[in-house]
Amino acid sequence: MAVIVYVLFGIGILFNGLGTVALLRFPDVYTRLHGATKCTTFGSIFTAVAIIVYGFSRGGADGRTLAIHTIVALIALLVTNPTGSHAIARAAHRSGVKPAGAVVDKLEEQS
Repeated sequence: MAVIVYVLFGIGILFNGLGTVALLRFPDVYTRLHGATKCTTFGSIFTAVAIIVYGFSRGGADGRTLAIHTIVALIALLVTNPTGSHAIARAAHRSGVKPAGAVVDKLEEQS
């Protein structure tokens, strides 16, 4: 069981690290936001599943409590992470921040 937990933690750490790389390497706020949000959400899911597996395999009330708290935190993360990134992207768009490269907003060209 410990091997499964270590593998899940490894995958979670890998994706969270890729989210950090996305923040450093991508050219504009939209691609940075997309890369960081997708990678950290996916990495956090694997990390949470590792904690849940560990909690249930540990047994006892403490292990189940740990797993249940992690499930609640994971649900909160799955709701707030996309919502927050959408709000940031919308605020950037309304502030006039343009994506790097070609013009993407065809509606703005027509007005």
